[in-house]
Amino acid sequence: MRSGTRRFGVGGLRRFRLWAVLAVALVTVLAGLAWFSPVLSVREVRIEGAGAIPEDRIRELLQIPDQGSILRLDTAAMAQRVASIPKVRSAKVQRVLPSTVRVRVEPRTAVLYYDTPEGAHLLDADGIEYAVEPAPIGVPKLLTERPGTADPLTRSAIAVVRVLPPQLAVQVDTVRADSVSDVSLTLRDGRTVLWGSSEDGERKSAVVLPLLTRPGTVFDVSSPSLVTVK
Repeated sequence: MRSGTRRFGVGGLRRFRLWAVLAVALVTVLAGLAWFSPVLSVREVRIEGAGAIPEDRIRELLQIPDQGSILRLDTAAMAQRVASIPKVRSAKVQRVLPSTVRVRVEPRTAVLYYDTPEGAHLLDADGIEYAVEPAPIGVPKLLTERPGTADPLTRSAIAVVRVLPPQLAVQVDTVRADSVSDVSLTLRDGRTVLWGSSEDGERKSAVVLPLLTRPGTVFDVSSPSLVTVK
């Protein structure tokens, strides 16, 4: 009786091994077909968030082949190429099986601009200068001696703009940086806010709005523990 059970167990194990080999072979064949077959070729490219960035330029940089499986696409390299567009802050490329490539784009957004004879130079919140074109409505103008990405005063001005409360940010017409500790804001109604450095941004943001309800033309929050109005 034990011998029969043992023979049955050995035979069952052999059948299991055979089916396992067949299953692995089948998976290998299917994987090969999926990897090389044009059945899974790209039929649709879905671009999201491009805004004013031309979609034709994005498609060109994706370099999607006419033939070949979607599984063979190097999505990381594709995203890197799209992110090389100056107006793109970041890009992500994903496969959506069976045949769609989805591209998610985060455009750069201007927080300041400065003028030159060539036109308005747009700067984003990272301090990157990414375009020379008319500034969007509502973006403040930067006034400093040598504006640009590598300029410490430009970086200080951007750091100030980034912490402004929204209710104040929409009122700012120009941002002037005479030094890293001397940044001031001119509002659209002509009033001036002396902000100082980019430090203590939260405390300054907390006191500036109540301060602006008082009569005056110059509002000094450079020392948030001792604000003044003139």
